[in-house]
Amino acid sequence: MTIAERSPRILLILRSSLYEILFTPEYDQALRDLGEVTFRDDEAPLSSEELAELIPGYDLLLGGWGTPRLTDEVLAAADNLKLYLHSAGSIKGAVPPAVFDRGIVVTHGAGAIATGVADHSVCLIWMMLRQAHKLDSALKAGKSWEDSKLAAIGLAPGALGREICGQRIGVLGAGHTGRRFIKLVRALGCDVWVYDPYLSDERAAELGVSKAELDDLLSNCSIVSCHLPTTEETHHLIGARELALLSDGAILTNTARSWVMDQDALLSELQSGRIQAGLDVFDEEPLPLDSPFRQLDNVILTPHIAGGTVEARYRQGQYMVEEIQRFLASEPLKYQVTKQMLDTMA
Repeated sequence: MTIAERSPRILLILRSSLYEILFTPEYDQALRDLGEVTFRDDEAPLSSEELAELIPGYDLLLGGWGTPRLTDEVLAAADNLKLYLHSAGSIKGAVPPAVFDRGIVVTHGAGAIATGVADHSVCLIWMMLRQAHKLDSALKAGKSWEDSKLAAIGLAPGALGREICGQRIGVLGAGHTGRRFIKLVRALGCDVWVYDPYLSDERAAELGVSKAELDDLLSNCSIVSCHLPTTEETHHLIGARELALLSDGAILTNTARSWVMDQDALLSELQSGRIQAGLDVFDEEPLPLDSPFRQLDNVILTPHIAGGTVEARYRQGQYMVEEIQRFLASEPLKYQVTKQMLDTMA
């Protein structure tokens, strides 16, 4: 009997506490209506060996943050598996190329999280354009009204903040998050340049952006927002030479992965006071209490929470249910991942 002739068996391996965050009552019921669903009631991490014991007979597997890798042992036991759904964004830790070789369809939730990350990037840029963090600190420290207005170091009397409308913004990476960020800043009236070797001319035209080489983008954009994936070719793509190309006072944000930037070079450039940055990701997380980044007033720091919104979590559950619905209806998946995509994905 094929999956189309019976109720599909769905194995859900998320921790129960995470499941409750991702799936609203509406989408919890929608998932249950799609087939015979087996849930975990254990908060302990699940190993690949344990998954191999559980998976025989299941048609669909739904995982995400903290769920085990689909090892050869798991795949050997997955006698009926047709679809793997990864409710989080980065799938490389869970899905080896062998999954695709077995003909298993893979989809993920990166698109669900992208809006939150893009939104946070814009927030960081906006705060730095208006120096909101320094103004807030000055007022709370008891400085006078006038001194607080001048709290942004280097502002002469009467100097003002800057608006985002009309700014030329450079975007590194036009994946799920990069594209969402582009949509937001274009709506705010920004001129957008993009560095992404995999972005076609046709897609750039659709996005309404100008393609640029990395050096040109860094030299000509006063704001640069990083949305690059963790791949071999992006490791320390932004180092001392590249940072030196940024103009004085430039704004740099990174809500992607610290892998992309040489943190020692970045710290040195920021300590000079020449540029400013909004950082959500670091080489060492949690960021040590004695980290020099914590001492810089030209940097806004957040603890790797760019994608952590209520709406993003709910979309993760929604997108997974909708992908299952498409799969069972033999419709194209909206967020399918192919083997060829692995090399350029986070």
